Amino acid sequence: MSENEENEPRGRAHLPDGVLVRAVRLSDAEEITDLINLPGYRAGTLRPPYQRIEEVRKHMENPSPGALNLVVTLDGKIVGNAGLNRLSGRRQHVASIGMGVHDDFTGRGFGRILLGAMVDAADNWLDIKRLELTVYTDNDVAIGLYRKFGFEQEGLLKAFGYRAGQCVDAYTMARLRL
Repeated sequence: MSENEENEPRGRAHLPDGVLVRAVRLSDAEEITDLINLPGYRAGTLRPPYQRIEEVRKHMENPSPGALNLVVTLDGKIVGNAGLNRLSGRRQHVASIGMGVHDDFTGRGFGRILLGAMVDAADNWLDIKRLELTVYTDNDVAIGLYRKFGFEQEGLLKAFGYRAGQCVDAYTMARLRL
């Protein structure tokens, strides 16, 4: 194993050609804004439509303490992003995650790559014992992905979010590593 491979998160050397997982850069603000404004991407989040680049850049410039924000790129184009926010105090062993994939690149493994990078960082670099997330109950593809990574449904959040003119339910899911 080379010195560079030894210092990289596990699995990075096994990515398909042209695919890279990396930390978010401030120069990504415009491309991330375009991503999060896509209708399919937005439908799985709590984000309102028509996010402005300035809002996204401001959020990128002031991340939560202990946050990890990643993108996955294909031939230099951002096709997905994910964030991990570590909690504090008596919940410092916990982090919440959120992620999304470009509408034109769903079903091609980019969510799996991103979630794999998040889980690897949590387990092998940040000593996170509990990863938690929320997911809309009608997002079967995401729920299936989360289950493959060991997430279990813990509860149902009724009328969790407002989307396309109606309230929608969400599951709370978590992955424990004790």
